[in-house]
Amino acid sequence: MKSGKMLFAVAGMMVSILAVDASTHAASAQSSSSARPQTTASDVAPSVRNRTVPEKFQRRKVRFATNEAPGTIIVDTNNKFLYYVEGNNRATRYGIGVGREGFGWSGVVSIGRKSEWPTWTPPAEMRAREARRGIKLPVVMQGGPENPLGARAMYLYKGGRDTIFRIHGTNQPWTIGLNLSSGCIRMMNKDVEHLYGRAAVGSKVVVIGPGSKPGDVAFEDRGLDIFRTIFGG
Repeated sequence: MKSGKMLFAVAGMMVSILAVDASTHAASAQSSSSARPQTTASDVAPSVRNRTVPEKFQRRKVRFATNEAPGTIIVDTNNKFLYYVEGNNRATRYGIGVGREGFGWSGVVSIGRKSEWPTWTPPAEMRAREARRGIKLPVVMQGGPENPLGARAMYLYKGGRDTIFRIHGTNQPWTIGLNLSSGCIRMMNKDVEHLYGRAAVGSKVVVIGPGSKPGDVAFEDRGLDIFRTIFGG
């Protein structure tokens, strides 16, 4: 009797997970242009700032086909997903927030360095831009819960030089799934901590911007890995 109840519970969990994953792929099939991106976090309505992160952007183990080597990070800015490639047709998928209109980009970069509870030093151009909007940004802000870079940051380099873009946490988790950043890749703090512990300095990062696939990267998200989700591994 107990085993029957357990099987019923597992089956119910599988159905609910598959339903969420199916809706994720249906949404991914639509162009992101159907939802006009916001400009900055300060411009959005209070109802948006109070939103919870949609279920489809929660961390998931997925079946994943790609020509990229294990350890590679693939960032799909169109669908707001970041994949950590594990090999054997497997990956971990994370929900992300990406650049607002005019700040999207694509390219092949690498993790040049990593930092826990990083200091935020907004570029002079950003400070000037926000000052014109009446927003005064600090020259330097030490790491901590109020820091926009969140709990962890992975600094993206190209040709040995800092691109100024990062994969980082955020103190505004409601921005996950939206186009609001200045080009950086935002993750929930719990997710960026998880990725930080797996991605090494030097890891390849492929950022796929609107309408482009840099280099020869190919990938296919084949949906939830049911076995690993239920039994681990």
